[in-house]
Amino acid sequence: QVLLVESGGGSVQAGDSLRLSCVGTRRTFSTNAMGWFRQAPGKEREFVAAIFWNSNYTYYAESVKGRFTVSGDKAVPTVHLQMNSLKVEDTAAYLCASRGGSGHIMSPSTYNYWGQGTQVTVSS
Repeated sequence: QVLLVESGGGSVQAGDSLRLSCVGTRRTFSTNAMGWFRQAPGKEREFVAAIFWNSNYTYYAESVKGRFTVSGDKAVPTVHLQMNSLKVEDTAAYLCASRGGSGHIMSPSTYNYWGQGTQVTVSS
């Protein structure tokens, strides 16, 4: 059983920063990319950012470009999400995900494993 465990969520003011982390509990599961999604109450799961391990190429949703940075280490495996200049609309549960196959990086259906999520609340 592969487990992804997130940490680092919290309640902050608009303009503040947070750093989320996600650690995989098994080093041998196949992964070519890991990423972050978020889901607010009553809304669909939304892609935030991802990193491809082979190339270290990173991919971001337009809404977070220039504010969020994804990084990580396949060897652990772990992935981080540095979130700066947070906005009220960033409020959501943030979920870490890992994938070993292909498909569009922004599509949740291409990810095999998911964490339980960590809550990020941004107030004005």
